[in-house]
Amino acid sequence: MPKKKAAKRIAKKKVKPAKRAGTKTEMRIKRAYEPVGGEDGLRILIDRLWPRGLSKTALKLDAWVKRLAPSNELRKWYKHDPEKFAEFRRRYVAELKARGEPLAELRETVRGHIVTLLTATKELDLSHATVLRDLLS
Repeated sequence: MPKKKAAKRIAKKKVKPAKRAGTKTEMRIKRAYEPVGGEDGLRILIDRLWPRGLSKTALKLDAWVKRLAPSNELRKWYKHDPEKFAEFRRRYVAELKARGEPLAELRETVRGHIVTLLTATKELDLSHATVLRDLLS
């Protein structure tokens, strides 16, 4: 998706603001294969690759920000090894900081909304989704 297209698409969607006062964003993580929930808010796919076996209409997402996914090299090195998670987090944060603009753009776009980050991984606690959620919150 081109740089500004995701932000425009999200801005057009009418979503509930976060329940908390102020501009605090409520972030959730969910597997892309789970059914759409009424409280999902903005649904953003954060994987580099499209989830296998899902059609675009079935996923019902608002944006796909694959530029914020870990590089192929980092993903292949990590392999969801729990012992490597701390180092994976450090390297992934460094990658995101190097990209700068896409992360800042997404942070600004989702501010004050309920957001569900979608990923195909089975191990949510050991995935890039938790790192990205922490950086966006």
